[in-house]
Amino acid sequence: MNSELFGALPDGASVHRWTLERAGVRVRVLSYGGILQSVETPDREGRTAGIALGFDELDGYRKFTGPFFGALIGRYANRIAGARFTLDGAEHALPRNDGENCLHGGDEAFDKRVWDVEPEGEHALRLTRVSPAGEDGFPGRLEISAVYALEEDGSLSLTYEAVTDAPTVVNLTNHTYWNLAGAGSGTARGHRLRLEASRYTPVDEANIPDGPVAEVEGTRFDFRGAEGRLTGEGYDHNLVLDKGVTAQAVPVGEMWEESTGRVLTVATTEPGMQVYTGDFLEGGFAPGDGVALETQHFPDSPNRSDFPTTVLRPGETYRSRTVYGFTTR
Repeated sequence: MNSELFGALPDGASVHRWTLERAGVRVRVLSYGGILQSVETPDREGRTAGIALGFDELDGYRKFTGPFFGALIGRYANRIAGARFTLDGAEHALPRNDGENCLHGGDEAFDKRVWDVEPEGEHALRLTRVSPAGEDGFPGRLEISAVYALEEDGSLSLTYEAVTDAPTVVNLTNHTYWNLAGAGSGTARGHRLRLEASRYTPVDEANIPDGPVAEVEGTRFDFRGAEGRLTGEGYDHNLVLDKGVTAQAVPVGEMWEESTGRVLTVATTEPGMQVYTGDFLEGGFAPGDGVALETQHFPDSPNRSDFPTTVLRPGETYRSRTVYGFTTR
């Protein structure tokens, strides 16, 4: 493990990059935005390449903010309709940064903040920060920790915890774009995807859920078979994982790229996965050059009593864990 200066923000704040290596996998993490800058893994022939989209300099992340490259997303991943929600009878207004809606917590959310980073053992980092009450319109002072760890088998685990001093909503995720043929190699829309998800959340033109969950049977959202393939139509949809919310990370599927043989497996405690094919990528990347598999609770859950709750209250601890595994076939 090592750290190095990666750059500085306009206010003079330093941004550092940390490197973790284990079992043939190399991961680089930035203190800015909790960004997963790069992930390097071998293909079936043992040739190593980066499979996460990102930039070599800090300016890239500051200039091309819309795609949220590799970032730690919060306080609320995905969209909240009308940029407002009501909790315990009190209405809370949020930033409108996606039309009339709030996306990924707003324009100055967790992905734009500098996190405190400390080593935790030889192969893990603990990122922490305190989000003050009212930040981006969300109630409650939130204390957050995120542990990024390379496990013994080279898998990457992301473990989040948070506590609050007042009722609030929390939904954290990581926004890495994966291209298993190699970052910058071209489109990832031909990747094969298998997910244990029999339902999805239909959305309106603003990507807000507009009805009850629906069956994937007979739709392009059916990735339950081994031959599922991402199509050129593009995706930005929440798949409802069959396992629901779990205390431990449970395997839910995999993505596979045929030419290199790389396989990305996913296990999570979360009930949903936003599959996003990067239709609005920037910074030298074309639409579809990477696929984000965002494990999370459902979009607009604070306004939907029929969705799994995202409410966190004093005395409770928010916990979420996702493990990305790297293999070949």
